[in-house]
Amino acid sequence: MENGSGSVAGSGTSIEKMYQKKSQLEHILLRPDTYIGSVEHVSETMWVYNEEKNRMIQRPVTYVPGLYKIFDEILVNAADNKQRDKTMSTIKIDIDAEKNSISIWNNGQGIPVTIHKEHKMYVPEMIFGHLLTSSNYNDDEKKVTGGRNGYGAKLCNIFSTSFMVETATKEYKKSFKQIWANNMSKTTPPKIKEFAGSDFTKITFSPDLSKFKMDRLDEDIVALMCRRAYDIAAATKGVVVFLNGKKLPVKNFKDYIDLYVKNNDDSGQTIKIVYEQAGERWEVACCPSENNFQQVSFVNSIATTKGGRHVDYVVDMIIKQLIEVVKKKNKGGINIKPFQVRNHMWVFVNCLIENPTFDSQTKENMTLQSKSFGSKCALSEKFIANVSKSGIVEAVLSWAKFKAQSEIDKKGGKKSSKIKNLPKLEDANEAGKSNSYLCTLILTEGDSAKSLAVSGLGVIGRDLYGVFPLRGKLLNVREASFKQLAENAEINNLVKIIGLQYKKKYTTMEDLKTLRYGKVMIMTDQDQDGSHIKGLLINFIHTNWPELLRLPFLEEFITPIVKASKKNEVLSFYSLPEFEEWKNDTPNNNTYNIKYYKGLGTSTSKEAKEYFQDMERHRITFKYDGSVDDDAIVMAFSKKHVDARKEWLTSHMDEVKRRKVLGLPERYLYTKGTKHITYSDFVNLELVLFSNADNVRSIPCLVDGFKPGQRKVMFTCFKRNDKREVKVAQLSGSVAEMSAYHHGEMSLQATIVNLAQNYVGSNNINLLEPRGQFGTRLQGGKDCASARYIFTLMSPLTRLIFHPADDPLLTYEVDDGQKIEPQWYIPIIPMVLVNGADGIGTGWSTKIYNHNPRDIIQNIRRMLANEEPLPMHPWYKNFKGTIDYVSDGRYISSGNIQIVQNNKIEISELPVGTWTQAYKESVLDALSNGEKGKAVVADYREYHTDTTVRFVITFTPGEFERLQAEDGGFHRAFKLTSSMSTNQMHCFDQNNCLRRFPTSIDIMKEYFPVRLEYYVKRKEYLIGQLTAQADRLTDQARFIMEKCDRTIVVENKKRKAMIDELIKRGYRPDPVKEWQRRINMEEEEEADEDDEEQADETATSSTVKKEKKPVDPEKAFNKLTDVKKFDYLLGMSMWMLTEEKKNELLKQRDTKLAELAALKAKTVQTLWLDDLDDFEKKLNELEERERLEELGINKKQAKALTAKAKALSGALKKRAAKDGNENIFPDPNGIKIEFKVTEEIMKKISTAVALAARPKIKKEKVEKAAKAVKGEEVDEFDAIVEGGAKGPKGSPEALKKTKAKEAGAGGDGEKKKRVRKPKDGLKQSKLNFGKGRKKKQNSSDEDDDLGSGSDIEMHVDVAPRADRPGRRATAKKINYSGLLDSDAEKSSDGELEFRDNEGVKEESYQVAHISDDEHGSDADQPNGSNAFIASESDATPIKKKPTAKRPRKKAMTSDSDGDKKKKKKKRVASESDDDDSDFEC
Repeated sequence: MENGSGSVAGSGTSIEKMYQKKSQLEHILLRPDTYIGSVEHVSETMWVYNEEKNRMIQRPVTYVPGLYKIFDEILVNAADNKQRDKTMSTIKIDIDAEKNSISIWNNGQGIPVTIHKEHKMYVPEMIFGHLLTSSNYNDDEKKVTGGRNGYGAKLCNIFSTSFMVETATKEYKKSFKQIWANNMSKTTPPKIKEFAGSDFTKITFSPDLSKFKMDRLDEDIVALMCRRAYDIAAATKGVVVFLNGKKLPVKNFKDYIDLYVKNNDDSGQTIKIVYEQAGERWEVACCPSENNFQQVSFVNSIATTKGGRHVDYVVDMIIKQLIEVVKKKNKGGINIKPFQVRNHMWVFVNCLIENPTFDSQTKENMTLQSKSFGSKCALSEKFIANVSKSGIVEAVLSWAKFKAQSEIDKKGGKKSSKIKNLPKLEDANEAGKSNSYLCTLILTEGDSAKSLAVSGLGVIGRDLYGVFPLRGKLLNVREASFKQLAENAEINNLVKIIGLQYKKKYTTMEDLKTLRYGKVMIMTDQDQDGSHIKGLLINFIHTNWPELLRLPFLEEFITPIVKASKKNEVLSFYSLPEFEEWKNDTPNNNTYNIKYYKGLGTSTSKEAKEYFQDMERHRITFKYDGSVDDDAIVMAFSKKHVDARKEWLTSHMDEVKRRKVLGLPERYLYTKGTKHITYSDFVNLELVLFSNADNVRSIPCLVDGFKPGQRKVMFTCFKRNDKREVKVAQLSGSVAEMSAYHHGEMSLQATIVNLAQNYVGSNNINLLEPRGQFGTRLQGGKDCASARYIFTLMSPLTRLIFHPADDPLLTYEVDDGQKIEPQWYIPIIPMVLVNGADGIGTGWSTKIYNHNPRDIIQNIRRMLANEEPLPMHPWYKNFKGTIDYVSDGRYISSGNIQIVQNNKIEISELPVGTWTQAYKESVLDALSNGEKGKAVVADYREYHTDTTVRFVITFTPGEFERLQAEDGGFHRAFKLTSSMSTNQMHCFDQNNCLRRFPTSIDIMKEYFPVRLEYYVKRKEYLIGQLTAQADRLTDQARFIMEKCDRTIVVENKKRKAMIDELIKRGYRPDPVKEWQRRINMEEEEEADEDDEEQADETATSSTVKKEKKPVDPEKAFNKLTDVKKFDYLLGMSMWMLTEEKKNELLKQRDTKLAELAALKAKTVQTLWLDDLDDFEKKLNELEERERLEELGINKKQAKALTAKAKALSGALKKRAAKDGNENIFPDPNGIKIEFKVTEEIMKKISTAVALAARPKIKKEKVEKAAKAVKGEEVDEFDAIVEGGAKGPKGSPEALKKTKAKEAGAGGDGEKKKRVRKPKDGLKQSKLNFGKGRKKKQNSSDEDDDLGSGSDIEMHVDVAPRADRPGRRATAKKINYSGLLDSDAEKSSDGELEFRDNEGVKEESYQVAHISDDEHGSDADQPNGSNAFIASESDATPIKKKPTAKRPRKKAMTSDSDGDKKKKKKKRVASESDDDDSDFEC
């Protein structure tokens, strides 16, 4: 009858046969997969030991998991015995494949050879031969053994044809031996003997191969068993393992790891392994993996080949740290996720876990939650740092780069006839078609230049020419990040328009035919920025398609920069040096009409057509000249070639200086016959001008401390000489007009605002007055109002610093024929030191800190007295913190902090350059929110104003005491220190050469002779001027007297006769004009006289010579030479003939002569000292006025209160109380916490600098130095600063000054000396609130070498936990009695077992249709092996589907259940789980 049809009675099968009850032993043998895993052959790739190669190899292995498991149970039992007996030292494993015999021996504590009082049998017999016996049933006991459920050893007995137990114990002085046979169904009586030797236990068994469908122990299973011997040697500390009589070379976990990794790299490169003993119970190692994520892990000596939560726990910890390192190095790259980092890791973990749980009896995957591990894996910072240097980060970055490149490659263009969504593209009609290789794409600088090109297309046609405007400067793609490239619309548009494909090589003309355009023509302004755009386009092509530059693909379109026209003759010049040469060679150049073309927008449409008609002249092709061109392009644009760029620019500056000295013309690129140029010529003759100009714009001049933009602003202010305040927006317009400023108004307005700012950290002397909101220290000046709302005016100090008497002595620049600002001004003090400077150019950067103007004045006085100047240190006006000298040009800037009532602290000053708003957000909010650990700040109150700082901070419980006990703890925690380095002081000197100055005194010594020379020039100039003026007044007075006396008659005479008579009577031609002519200043005087004529000329800025007009007889008469010479006499009005005027002239003459005599009597040193005295007096007045204004006192009140200082003090307090502002001032009763710099720190920094200056030998140091060039200036010094310090403050000079203070704080200093540990300081990093200044400023010099890689870092690197508990101490707390029980759980003597089961009242385990004929496995059924483990092996039996996989991420989360809740849960049986509750006793 068919299965499933008819009744049970009619089927021929009785109820009894269909529904059966089996004994435990029968069930285990019938359903082995429930207990020991599959008994079928399985093929997997696994690690096994290879004797020939002496290392672990991965190869396909065919084995039976069940057999492997029963062997492993006995082996793990032996290893577990080490946890019970710490004296155990040996495990011996013998595998005889021929005889099918395996024995495992250990010399640990033997099993008690005594009678069990309750069960009346020997303990070894009970635990190895009887099921339901175990020492592991007490779940409250925390065990770190491999055994768990009490099945292991008994399962081995059940699946063996022979199973022998031998054990002896010194405690009971007896030995025990018993043998089981026929799958534990038969047994011999135990043999008990007297024993006096050492404890041991030995298990010998012969697997029942028929149960595993095997006829012998094959090579693969033996190889796996041998590998497990190596595993045990590694995972069990202090135990020597013998395999088949041979001692294994593995002494510890580290040796074991070497078997996997050593020489594993086929390329021959050594793989770096980072190992750490992370606590007593954890050993962790990590190295790079080439084959996705790999792990080798052990839990209580069990090989968890599939990992588990212990591996996830460790890996997640490492990845969390590595991902930060990766993100820092992958800025702008693709977003890297944790699993992508994991794919490049190979992790080794050996751990002891309390009561571990697994997802199957094979114990390959540990499932216990991390909160229940019983210990924590504490990985040190040193370990993480070494892992980050092991090659994992590099592998991840390499993969990210490859992935990013793949993404970029997808953005390549293709040859198509039409391109959509690019409205600004004027596409050639043939582009993308069969004749596309003949098409030229004209790339213009902006829309106005596009209009010019489109005008020209009217001449050459639109079929073969397209136009596309570029928006500003192209991205430098050479080291650009993925994010930059992916998001740069300009780059992506160019690729689409031209039809370029990434990774494709264009080597032949046939390859060019695959593009939409066969040529690209660059059409930019003929200025330095235009050259830069050309260079960036060349760099773009060279970076991605270097072969294209070797083909006739790239060309440029040049336009005249100057045109000289005369009647029908028009001369075009394509570079200014060429124009200057023509002027020198053409005597009548003044007869030409000169027009300057600063940009393409200057040309008219008519001129555009003329350019395109003469395409041969204006088209310049680029010609490839070999590797020289490649090297030049890379040098100019690669970030790695900073030093090469420095040499390049230095040689250019030296060449310019040499040519000036020799009177040679400047070098230029485009001559009349130029048809093509090489890329190296372009870089060395044209692009270098931009790079040099970039430095000039970014780095100040030593003489006046100005950058060109600032100098233009001051030039305009001097020229306007406004007496009333002027709107900033209006002033910026004047600057652009008067000084030929060619850049945007926004940057110019920002320059004006910066010159007027006076908050702490900005200017020590603001040359312009801020009338309105010019920014405050709250946001570092970012909170300034719009330029159209604020006003400014020259400060009263400005003209005392930049003396008007020096103006005529300066060398003024000329731009487009317009006289603009001088090459540099010559202030009476070096303003570059007063207000400081910072900037980043090409190859160089600069950072000069502010200095005290009074210190500078005193040093100038010393130098004038031929004394040596004293060292000067950074100083900021109104800064109330401290700036302490350390050594080697390094300083520490620290804020003020003091302890106030109720264990609160008050912060009343921040380090220089740290702005209040940013500090609050980045430091205080982070400390109160506990973003990086436990919250430190409970609450903080703010009482600061726009000029003052005051935070009052309340701590969370215990934090105040902790920080107070830590040396420098408050300064470290609240980031109240920052480092300052004076090793980046670069300036242009008076010869316009860029130089580095080691100290501020070097700047002073460079400035002093230049300024002194100009005082000599000023004295000569003033003497000549006063002499000429006195002579002129004398002659005018004599002329008036002789005219009145009728001694001289000028009426009704011819001009020549009149002039002759004046000369005859001793009258001189105008002495002032003659003196001016002698000093080449006649042109300036003429400008004043010929005002109408000059107005006409300057109205048309492009012309020098005005057009012809009808001649005015009066003007023509006045221009005659004779008239000019004696106009000062004959041109006087009739009023001048009065006696009063005569007397006035004589009085003026006497005054001038007295001035002249006084001036001659003075030395140049006296002149300088007088200027300094006037300036210092005015400076004191101004600062006093500012101080009173800050306090809210007006002039009237100030006068009334200056007589009584006490009254002033009282009034201030009274006013503050009245206004409710008492809280803005620091608490007078607070205890100030001094930040002190020790001699120790000074010594270490000196050592670090010395080491950094040496040649780098070690590879690590070279790498670190390279990183320092790219990264921020964060070095050991910064870290020491952040950690806090102890001892005396500052430099040796400062130490002497603060001797008295030290005596008072001596005790505190000693206390700090005891507590201080260098390692604590170096963990901290510097807080930078600037506008990315730190990031930019260090592109060169010593700082970069010191930035990382010195020996300080090596000596004070983070050490392993100092107070880590010893291994034995933890072991004492754990009870390991009955370890063998756990793995030998349910031994069987059939009758005893059945009898015990009958006593169990719980429901029996019954199965329908159980028969020996059925060979099906329940492994895949809901009630299979996984269901069994869910109850028996879990410390906390949680309901789950038996076949469900272990969740990966949620495994790391901790539950909040307590121990009591766990116990309660353990008593609950899950109905859905097929546990073995019916076997429980």
